[in-house]
This record gives sequence, C-alpha cells and structure tokens, in this order.
Amino acid sequence: MKKMTLADKRKDKRSATLARQANKPAEMALRMHPFYQGKIETGIKCRVKNFDDFAIWYSPGVASACKAIAKDNELSFEMTNRWNTVAVVSDGTRVLGLGDIGPEAGLPVMEGKALLYKYLGGVDAFPIVLKEKDPDKIIEIVLALQPSFGGVNLEDIAQPKCFKILDTLREKAEIPVWHDDQQGTATVILSGLLNALKLVGKKIGDVRIAFIGSGAANTAAARLIFGRGADPAKTTVVDSRGILHKERSDIESVKDSFVQKWRLCRITNAENKRGGIAEALSGSDVVIASSNPGPGVIKPEWVRAMAKDAVVFACANPVPEIWPWEAKEAGAAVVATGRSDFPNQVNNSVGFPGIFRGALDVRAKTITDEMCYAAADALADMIGKKLDAEHIIPTMDDWEVFPREAAAVGMKAQEQGLARKKMSYNELLANAKKMIKRSRGITSDLMEKGFIRKYRQ
Repeated sequence: MKKMTLADKRKDKRSATLARQANKPAEMALRMHPFYQGKIETGIKCRVKNFDDFAIWYSPGVASACKAIAKDNELSFEMTNRWNTVAVVSDGTRVLGLGDIGPEAGLPVMEGKALLYKYLGGVDAFPIVLKEKDPDKIIEIVLALQPSFGGVNLEDIAQPKCFKILDTLREKAEIPVWHDDQQGTATVILSGLLNALKLVGKKIGDVRIAFIGSGAANTAAARLIFGRGADPAKTTVVDSRGILHKERSDIESVKDSFVQKWRLCRITNAENKRGGIAEALSGSDVVIASSNPGPGVIKPEWVRAMAKDAVVFACANPVPEIWPWEAKEAGAAVVATGRSDFPNQVNNSVGFPGIFRGALDVRAKTITDEMCYAAADALADMIGKKLDAEHIIPTMDDWEVFPREAAAVGMKAQEQGLARKKMSYNELLANAKKMIKRSRGITSDLMEKGFIRKYRQ
C-alpha cells in the first residue's frame, strides 16, 4: 500500500474542509425552514387608509370591475394582479436530485422558486403542488388554472411525461408555459458555455461535447446548444445504461414515449462510441452533466483524459457530480456547478426571473427558443470585463442582469409577433428595474422593522 505523503494529507484535509463547508447549507435549512414556517406569504399592494376603503376593494365597489372584465377578459390583466402572477406547478416526481418524493416534500422547493421570482424578478409566484401524476390530468389542471395567472412555471416533473406536458401546454395555453428544468437550465448552460469557450479560445462548432444525463435539463440544453452551432455528430450523450447510439434497441422500443432521447440516438455520436461516462469524456472538450448527485459520479482521472483546456459543467443538485476543486486539480480550465456557494453557478436562478419578467411585461403568449437565445446572450454579455475562469456568467447578486434579460426577451417576443403589448427596449428595462427594486426594497424594510424576524442560532 502506497504511503501517504505530507502533500497528500494536506490535500485530503483541504478536501474534507471544503466538503464540510459545502454541506453547511443543508444543515442550516433544517433549522431555518421551521423557524420561518415557510418562505413566502401574500401581501397587500393597495392603500387601506380606513375601513371605508373596503367598499372599493371589495363589496359593493368591486362589482363594477367584475362587470368590466366580464365584457372583456383581457381587462383581467389590467384590473387584477394576473399580469404579474405565475403558478409554479409540480407533481413532485423529480425534485432536485431526490427523485419522486411526492408533492408535499417538493413544496419547499416550489416556495423557494416563488421567493426567487419575487426577489430577483419582481414577479408574484405561487407554489401549486399536485397530488396527481397522470400527464393528461396535469395538462387539464394547468389549462383550467389559466384565468388566475399570467404564466405557468412547470417544475420537477419526471421524464418522459414532462416533455408531453410542456409541448401540449405550449400549443394549447393562452399564456406562456415554461418548464424551468428544461428551458431555464438550458438557457443558463448555453450562456455559460458561450463565455467558457471564449475563455479557452474554442469555437462552438468545433468542440466535442459529452452530455452526462439525458433528462429534461440536458435534452433541452443539447437542443439549444445545437441551435447555436454545436455539431451533434461530435457529441456523445450518456444515460443510465451508457452512451446513446443508433443501435440502442432499449430506447427504440419505447421511442414513442422517449421521442427526444431516440432523436439524440440518431443525430449524435458519429464515431459510434460505446461505453459509459469515462469513454464519453475521453478526448472531449466539454462535459455538461445534469445527472445523479455526487461526488464521485465523474472521477478526476476521467477529467484528466479530456482535451486540453477542458470545460466541466457539473450541474447536479444538491451535490455536483464532481467537486469543483477536484475537477480543477485534474486539469479542467473552467469548472461550473449548479450551486451558488461555488464559483460559476450555471443554475436557472439567473435566468427565469428576468425571462418571465420580460414575457409578462409584454403579455407574451409563449416563450420560444429564440427568446431563450436572447436571454442567454444578455446574460453572457453582462459579465463584460469581469470574465475569467471563476466568473463566466453573472451571479444572482448582479441584479441588473435580470432587467437586461427582461428587455431582451420582451423585444424578441414583439419581433416574433407573440406579444399582446408593445414596449420599447428602454421602457422594458426601466419597468423591470422598478419592479425588482420594489421587491428588494420591501424585503429590506420588513427586515429592518422586524416584521421578518432575525434568525439567531
């Protein structure tokens, strides 16, 4: 047995320290969630000077608003908060990296999503977890909810039904329906990849990409990345049984249900590689992993076998497939994860608040891939001169990225003829800044005045 050197001992000690720090948020969450008993609540936005005002806001005065909307349903966007309201809908079948843990167990995630919508985008979002797994019934429920909302965010729904639910709702709904695990994650991954490739001096059309995981996130990421110039033939995709290829009879036999996965079998892996993650990473320039929580899913020696100046996106939650410091030590030039406590968070949290802000402001009918591209470019451009190996895209703290995404998305929706309302770029930018500043200001005031209690350990 090889004797450990002093350097090896120091390395192990550092890794253990970093791992403990990485696990701290989970420990804090178990204490702070019951302390606050939830992360969101409803609030009042109209003035209430005295009880006489209730005659305006409720009976009898409210009847005149009801009659006006009855004549023209579009007035519901003018006379109620529908214009700024999003439903966060989940059946709890694919929560984070935890799997099918049920709607109740998924509720903390949906509340967290609503918190981010409000604080980062000025959007009022409400968690709706369903004790229903049938995709047709979920579609029916979401369509029935439309009159209350300006948009719908589907969340943590297992594949393959998540694809059917999204595609059907995008076709039938009158308001934008978005699956954040697909479009949101894919948009931010694309944005991060564009800047990472800029850093290492490689072109998107030339690089060899390995996608680890073929679920909602990576399937959508592949679609957007191919749409921006990556060559599918130079790409390998790995699922739980290995690399996808044209002879995967196990997928062909269920291709009617796994339409997107079967398509990836046919358009990727021109070299007809076989094997698993190790074989997919060998010689690749980029790995984009959205698979099982780690660490250890991707091994350092597999990263060492990648091309020079490799880019590693380990996006599994709550723990990435490989610790970022391990990937760096193995030779990766740029490393990103889905976590906010590590450098380079390529998480949908820097995308969806701004994207929906823009879609709601112009009352978009849907959110297209072109709108995602506009948001990805706005996100990538925002980093500016700060671009380096540990800063490939802005963080949630760079709050001005959200108004820029909103303006870009709103303009693209109008360009595509999908907006019910016209606004200029400057109007969209100014409105988004106002809405986001208001949300952050309200939170700050509530904390300062003690209406949001301070947590004391």
